[in-house]
Amino acid sequence: MKKFLINTIEGRVLVIGFLLTALFLLFVTIGIVRGEPNAKVAFFVFLTHCVGSRAGGIGLCILNGFDPLTTIALNFYLECLIVCYTYAVFVLSTSGIFKAAWIKKAMGKLKEKAEEKKEKIERWGWLGIFAFVMAPLPVTGPVVGTIIGYMIRMRLFSNFSAAGLGTLTAIVAWCYGFDFLEHRFAMLQYVFGAICVIIIIPYLKPLKKFIDFLRHESDE
Repeated sequence: MKKFLINTIEGRVLVIGFLLTALFLLFVTIGIVRGEPNAKVAFFVFLTHCVGSRAGGIGLCILNGFDPLTTIALNFYLECLIVCYTYAVFVLSTSGIFKAAWIKKAMGKLKEKAEEKKEKIERWGWLGIFAFVMAPLPVTGPVVGTIIGYMIRMRLFSNFSAAGLGTLTAIVAWCYGFDFLEHRFAMLQYVFGAICVIIIIPYLKPLKKFIDFLRHESDE
C-alpha cells in the first residue's frame, strides 16, 4: 500500500487528499473548541460539497456573513479536496488496485456520467474541460470533469489546471451573484433553501440503496 502511494501519480494525489482533509479537520476542530461559529458553518459547507452542491456551499457561506475572499478560498479548497479523492480512487479502482465492491459500484456510476459527456468535450480538449466544469448545470463540476480528462488521456497537469480554473471561475461567479442578491433581496434565504431541497431530493433514493447495499455486504 505504502509503495504504490509513493510510486504512482494517483497514489500521490490520494495522499494530497489525505493531507488537505487533515488540515481542514484540524481547522474545524480548533474552531469548534474555541467556540467559533464559522467552524461549524465550514463543516456544513463541506457536507454540502460532498453531495455535489457547489452553489449550495457558496450560498451557505454568504448567508452566514463570510466575506467574498473567504467564501471563494474555502469553497475552492473543498472542491480540490474532494477531487483528489474521487480522481485517485476512480483511477486506482479502474486499474484494479481498489477492488471493494462498493467502491467499484460508486466509481461505475461516475464513469457512466462521464461517458455521457465525453464525446462532446473530447474535441475541445483543455477548453472543453474548463467550460464543462465552469457550467452551472447538473452533472458538471470538477469531479466528473477530471474523470473525463482521464478518460480522454489528458495529462494530469492539463486536466487539473482546466478543472481548477473552471471551478475557480464558477465559484467567483456564484459568490458575487449570491452576494449581489443577498444585499438586494431578503428572500435569498428562501432561494438558497429551495436549491438545497432540489439538490438533496435526487440523492435520497441512491443513498437508501447504498445503505441497503452496505448492510447486505456486512450480513454476508
